[in-house]
Amino acid sequence: MITIALSKGRIFDETLPMLEAAGVRPAENPETSRKLILSTNRDDVRLVIVRASDTPTYVQYGAAEIGIAGKDVLLEHGGEGLYQPLDLGIAKCRLMVAVRKGFDYRKAIQQGARLRVATKYMYTAREHFAAKGVHVDLIKLYGSMELAPLVGLADAIVDLVSTGGTLKANNLEAVEEIRAISSRLIVNQAALKLKGDVVQPLLDAFSAAVSRG
Repeated sequence: MITIALSKGRIFDETLPMLEAAGVRPAENPETSRKLILSTNRDDVRLVIVRASDTPTYVQYGAAEIGIAGKDVLLEHGGEGLYQPLDLGIAKCRLMVAVRKGFDYRKAIQQGARLRVATKYMYTAREHFAAKGVHVDLIKLYGSMELAPLVGLADAIVDLVSTGGTLKANNLEAVEEIRAISSRLIVNQAALKLKGDVVQPLLDAFSAAVSRG
């Protein structure tokens, strides 16, 4: 049995055509089903529905042989025990630094400056600002990141930005791109060796689907 770990929402929706190309069709819609383990049209493949940030952990420890996770999640996880053979080119967005409109970000990040930054991407934010020689006090938040600069909790936020509509609606602006983000196919390294006869054809089918665009 091969288990594929997926999260609900945009990643799942954009993965469905690739699963179809690989000959895998879920028996139920995860958006309407309460089940966390979904059977498919294939007896040897099942899907598990997990929180996006947990996907690498399920794959790392072998609870799932294959998963699909955003590069932002993989950067925070560290990628231990994972093979990342394919950029699927889906769920694209950007990891950005954003501040209140009118905040002088250039002056704030001068060498030796200290900045308060709210984010759930603690590792990525720390590495980014350290490379610029900026001292940061990181404040970990899990949601409503845009609120932090508005109420004085932080000077800046590091978060994913897709259209920028939420920032604009809250009088914020993106001032620096840290990196472009998309979703990756990830594979448990041991599973690739021990179950390669089933795993590899799935990887090949995903790769062919990406190539076709």
